[in-house]
Amino acid sequence: MPATAADIQGQGATLHAEFAYDPAQRGLRVSYRLRNTGDAPLAVFDRGDRHQAGIGRQTLGAVASPALVERDGDVELVHAAQPLSVPAPTSPPTPLAMKLAPGATLAGRFEIQLWSKAEPKRLRWCLGVMPFEASLFHAPAKTADGEVWSASFSASDAQQMLCTPWFDVAKGAFAA
Repeated sequence: MPATAADIQGQGATLHAEFAYDPAQRGLRVSYRLRNTGDAPLAVFDRGDRHQAGIGRQTLGAVASPALVERDGDVELVHAAQPLSVPAPTSPPTPLAMKLAPGATLAGRFEIQLWSKAEPKRLRWCLGVMPFEASLFHAPAKTADGEVWSASFSASDAQQMLCTPWFDVAKGAFAA
């Protein structure tokens, strides 16, 4: 699978993402580096939620599987803080975020198989980030990958999404 790359800027950060798509397996590998170019720490929502880590479906601190949104042949992969659903579940999916210091870089990678009925036409990945506001975060945990914090559900309203351009599956390239 050859990889193609895109660079995105916003929210005091620069995101470099590489996609490698295998049409035979409908598999996508995403490798990325997020650099905090601002003067304050950032919260990066690529670590899933505390419930999934608590029941062993993901390792605390590891990059989680993204959520998938399919529309008319387009597939959007999303790592973001999610709002609390109504009614609230018994064990709520408390968002987890890495704390990224100014000038620091966070590298991550995930692989996913797309189980849609038809091969997707376009793909993109979105990553939620926001300034690290201490009042919205609690229960820090040291992990091999860095410091992971539990976030308030209100972080879902405060985050900004950094999204790659659409990746055209047939061309094997990002849109210009």
